[in-house]
Amino acid sequence: MNPPAAVPCRVKPQPVAQRGWSDFLAPRYWPGWAGIGLLWLLHRLPWPAQRRIGVGVGRLFRRLARGRVHVARTNIRLCFPDWPAERVEALVRDHFDALGIGLMELNICLWGADRRVTAPLWEVTGVEHLERARREGRGVLLLTGHFTTMEMASATLAGRARIGGMYRPLKNPLFDWLLYSRRAARTTVMIEREDLRGMIRCLRAGAAVWYGFDQNYGGSKSVFVDFFAMSACTIATTSRLARMGDALVIPYFPCRLPDGRYRLRVQPPLEGFPGDDEHADTRRLNQILERAVLECPEQYLWIHRRFKTRPPGEPGVY
Repeated sequence: MNPPAAVPCRVKPQPVAQRGWSDFLAPRYWPGWAGIGLLWLLHRLPWPAQRRIGVGVGRLFRRLARGRVHVARTNIRLCFPDWPAERVEALVRDHFDALGIGLMELNICLWGADRRVTAPLWEVTGVEHLERARREGRGVLLLTGHFTTMEMASATLAGRARIGGMYRPLKNPLFDWLLYSRRAARTTVMIEREDLRGMIRCLRAGAAVWYGFDQNYGGSKSVFVDFFAMSACTIATTSRLARMGDALVIPYFPCRLPDGRYRLRVQPPLEGFPGDDEHADTRRLNQILERAVLECPEQYLWIHRRFKTRPPGEPGVY
């Protein structure tokens, strides 16, 4: 597959974009290369076998990562305070199974095998909204949440529409390069997470850019709005980006179905967004996300410390 045409906009330079495999030949990278070799071998297995391995990895992670289990359990209890303990624990178990499958999905995307293996399993609707925006020259914030299916979902959407991505550097430079290079090959532009000026320039140039708004970054760019039964510190820059970039906000959400197939729905552009009240805008986005989470709750990223930042005077929850 040829890479999509680049969007003519200036973004913050990213050193990882200038690197190649020959920059990682020093002995300190050899264990990483061994791991990459194992990942390559795994992706050659039949997809049903990879899914089973993913479930096993998720269950092992659940046994070993007790801190993350505690975070997931706490998040679910806070969001659904009326649920009995048995239902909470069932969702925790299902979530770690979904996490393991998500790792296998990420792996086949690294090698481009998703186009051959899993692309036929996807039912994708609503791409016409992105095509209409492209014809009209409008930028798009592709609004979504952090789900265990997000890597394969974005790769699947990139195979049907011209989209860009947000980028957060990894601590491991070898895996940072591998993941960045694979994502960059699919997308029209890669924008570093903190590069808001670059994001605005790309939106004004007509780019459609992946945008996950649902993680806790704290700071002055966030407001407290309800997420299910809990007040959550949520970034409020979505309204500003849409306004300053003259962009449409188009939500999309994936779901891994019980029969092994996948569904991805691209929704129509939000009407009346942004409004005059940034707080109300952000609450509206959380409500959209809530509906998506309820469709496949085990696939939401419950291991993230979503409620780490609390309003003044409130104790920590973890």
